[in-house]
Amino acid sequence: MCCFTGFSARLVYLQVDQHDKYERLAAEKHVWKEPIIAARGEIRDITGELLADNEPLNTLIADPSLFSSAKLEPGDIADLLAGPLKTDKAKLLKKFDTNRKYVVLKKSLTEADTAALQQRFADFRARTGKPVRGLFFEPDTRRVYPNNTSLCHVLGFMGQKTTETAGVQETERMGVEGVERSMDKWLRGYDGFRYIERDRTGKEIVPYRGQERSARDGYNVRLTVDMRIQHIVETELDALFKQYRPEFCTAIVMEPKTGRILAMANSPAFDPNELSRGPEKTDKNDKKSKAPEIKPEAMKNCAVINIVEPGSVFKIVPVSAALNDKLVSLDTMVGLEQGRWLYGGKILKDHGHGDHPDLSVFDCVVKSSNIGAAKLGLKLGEQRFYEYVRAFGFGERTGINLPGEVSGIVHSPKSAGWNVLTITRMPMGQGVSVTPIQMVAAMSAIANGGQLMMPQIVDSVIDQEGKAVVDFHPMAVRRVVSEDAAAKLRSALKEVVSKRGTAFAATIPGYSCGGKTGTANIAKPNGGGYYDNRYTTSFVGFFPADNPQLVCLVMACDPKAPENLTYGGTVAGPSFSRIGEQTARYLNIPPDMPIPVQPGTKVATSGH
Repeated sequence: MCCFTGFSARLVYLQVDQHDKYERLAAEKHVWKEPIIAARGEIRDITGELLADNEPLNTLIADPSLFSSAKLEPGDIADLLAGPLKTDKAKLLKKFDTNRKYVVLKKSLTEADTAALQQRFADFRARTGKPVRGLFFEPDTRRVYPNNTSLCHVLGFMGQKTTETAGVQETERMGVEGVERSMDKWLRGYDGFRYIERDRTGKEIVPYRGQERSARDGYNVRLTVDMRIQHIVETELDALFKQYRPEFCTAIVMEPKTGRILAMANSPAFDPNELSRGPEKTDKNDKKSKAPEIKPEAMKNCAVINIVEPGSVFKIVPVSAALNDKLVSLDTMVGLEQGRWLYGGKILKDHGHGDHPDLSVFDCVVKSSNIGAAKLGLKLGEQRFYEYVRAFGFGERTGINLPGEVSGIVHSPKSAGWNVLTITRMPMGQGVSVTPIQMVAAMSAIANGGQLMMPQIVDSVIDQEGKAVVDFHPMAVRRVVSEDAAAKLRSALKEVVSKRGTAFAATIPGYSCGGKTGTANIAKPNGGGYYDNRYTTSFVGFFPADNPQLVCLVMACDPKAPENLTYGGTVAGPSFSRIGEQTARYLNIPPDMPIPVQPGTKVATSGH
């Protein structure tokens, strides 16, 4: 009786008092928490073309405590894996020498790699009669970008953060740049898990599966970008970069009435797949196995990050403002002081206009007169001019759904950055720093009749059933100038793209177009003045001129061209022309002008 009483007491103690403890120990030995990986959402363009997808991968996991159940020595497993994993046997043996039951041996195994390893395991069993136990494959994915470098700055890339808890590594993936980052909360899925029980050999005991939580895949994102237009833009931009070897060049195509971005490209570019794969370290002697080094400059989305002095493109601000406030008309004459105007102790030059003592406001735009723009700034006054500059969106972020956007630099009349010369220099695009996307948005306001639109790069967020979760509709920020003032300025900008203007090379065959050139000296660092022979050249235009459907910017910073040809009209204008012609043809925009017949072209005639 005493013996059975003791056994009974011991049984009650183990089953009741120590139940939780031993249940936990049993679970740690036999129960496995298996993650259910959620798929990250896809990214597609406006036509449905796939831009970012997931490649299925596997991670090879080892539980060295199970090797002995199949009478396997760690050396046998190391010999089996060293070759396929391209690693040293000694390194594998060091990993096996642990009490941990979760040892990561190799990540990012493709489906082909996994199949080859499984076949190797089968061959080993057939040869030795010993099953391979203690090795498991965990499903994983890797982000892939089918178009490689195309649209790389908009798409961005992925990064990951690895943490270790109780000997188990957990990897969190997140978007680092581009839409991958700005839309990360929609794109990322939420992993699930299931608890499964394995026997002493490592096999799953299916009837005894524990609790389970399903994974929720990420939502898909559709961009406003059209990859056919993107290809046109990137092709022309690459040619521009090869010809002039600038520090960087940028091109943006935008719908002025909606703010939708149809294309955005920068050169140099990079391949986000290289960042997704990571550098290979398998063979130090094999140069092909190493991922190419990507320079930080190539990863910058210059369209929203880089700030430049805009030059004469900025003249649309004082001209439209003066027209809007009815201080002048297009016929108002402006004295050009024989091309040299002394103001504030400094001479402002007007290149090429020394033989014109006076020009109308209309011709000040056509001829890109610095003195004309400066005198319009004086007419507006410091505070009023500054208010218009801010109304056009300069000095603040546009709100485009891309990370890293900067606001630029606009000094107020009350700040230390504003001096006696600012009111005459800022109207001509000097002493102010802007981003390319701000320039496109400002010109779009003139093209659409005076409304500043928020640039849109994301069209919608879509669930797995194809239903829209979020739609990003066109958003008007504010009215900048009246429709009448915008229309008057457009008529002058239309003449810029003519033989009388500064951008005849930007002409699009069959289409009327308007726009403004910009040629700005690059400022030296730390307020050291300006370089004499380094320029930021740009052209921002729209077409058709009387009913603008598209606005396009082309910019090249510090192009290596002969000094007499380093102008926005000669460097950026031809690229605008070619982009506009091909894009208009693709979008079936009806021509509004006769298409000029090239010399030697045969013209079909009727028989009458």
